[in-house]
Amino acid sequence: ATITTLSNAVGAGTQPSRSLRNMPYVVENTISLAAAVTAKGSALAAADVIEALQIPAQSIVLAAGYEITGAVTGSCTVSLGVTGVTAAAYVSAFAVAAATAVGTYATPATAAYPIVSGAADTLDLLLVTETTTLSAGSIRVFAVIVDAQDRVGPASVDREQLA
Repeated sequence: ATITTLSNAVGAGTQPSRSLRNMPYVVENTISLAAAVTAKGSALAAADVIEALQIPAQSIVLAAGYEITGAVTGSCTVSLGVTGVTAAAYVSAFAVAAATAVGTYATPATAAYPIVSGAADTLDLLLVTETTTLSAGSIRVFAVIVDAQDRVGPASVDREQLA
């Protein structure tokens, strides 16, 4: 099942205004596993997808990862990526369990690479396997994103040539 109600809503679909040039910025969202169970309406299971971060259209996700921020009840492996593109682009089947200490960062995928998104999308947590049912804990998902929109129009070029 896909759980869509937990992704970050603040600034969704837009990039923050930083400067004339497109600069990378960091977004983050903390996912409560108890809230995910409630949103789904039943226990989390292998192959469930939790939409964690909204990626604006015309963006490049340069890097992403997650950190365990609340003690976990249950045991599973969790990947991080863009469902339908590469579900494990940034983290591949990292073990999340009661024994995983709060403050632990997931090991990045060996072949992590930027993902270019022409249309708005989401960065997702994928429960790859589940040994015991997840019912509590929290995971902070973060990403470094850059706006890939063309911002250099004729007016910008003229101002730069005058400088």
